Amino acid sequence: MSRSYDRALTVFSPDGHLFQVEYALEAVRKGTCAVGVRGKDVVVLGVEKKSVLQLQDPRTVRKVAMLDDHICLAFAGLTADGRVLIDKARIECQSHRLTVEDPVSVEYITRHIAGIQQRYTQSGGVRPFGISTLIVGFDPQDSKPRLYQTEPSGIYSAWKANAIGRSSKTVREFLEKNHKDDMGRDETIKLTIKSLLEVVQTGAKNIDISVMEGYNKVTNLDLSQIEALVAEIEREKEQDAERKRSRLAATAASEAAMSAGASAP
Repeated sequence: MSRSYDRALTVFSPDGHLFQVEYALEAVRKGTCAVGVRGKDVVVLGVEKKSVLQLQDPRTVRKVAMLDDHICLAFAGLTADGRVLIDKARIECQSHRLTVEDPVSVEYITRHIAGIQQRYTQSGGVRPFGISTLIVGFDPQDSKPRLYQTEPSGIYSAWKANAIGRSSKTVREFLEKNHKDDMGRDETIKLTIKSLLEVVQTGAKNIDISVMEGYNKVTNLDLSQIEALVAEIEREKEQDAERKRSRLAATAASEAAMSAGASAP
């Protein structure tokens, strides 16, 4: 039945769906994973990056981009669509500075990006943007970190921690179990890497981490730092598994002793 409704973007199907928008969401689900985690006074973006070819310059393959001095964006989905949307957002940031003489707030630029995405869902002759974005930053004269998500349909919302892209549901469930309010810098970075390791099998070399600690304070962790954190996480996992084995062995031993005592005359 959907075949007759999915060709035109402006035609609803009888059950109220715009199939082109759902296809755009599917493009996002097939994209590489991106994670955003908000701490007490820091916000971290982590992205899964594809392995670059041997002759390719890795600096040209980026899933995280600065929109302004205080706002950073990561996306999942079609990279070409992401590049166009980032350019539009950067122009708006500069235009706002020129007109108002103040930098944009994080919510303002999120609303602007979501508005562009929504406009592309209501016109014939165009298609929706096949990307979702995670936007992080700090508002001027405010020390509280912000994290927003936008979708191809034009929805935007604020989050404490979120994931988009491949296996995002698995990562989101992990974040729901492990996220705590008022996490420090190291704890926030570690949680971001742990959540990415749920879906990234190749370890540190396929992970990018960007840390924003305040207005105009952005740090990209290099490979050696990420490798050190991954090794620390692996050690913690082994210690937890060892403690679990010890508890199980102790429980089994006590149960055996109790059953032996019960069977004795």
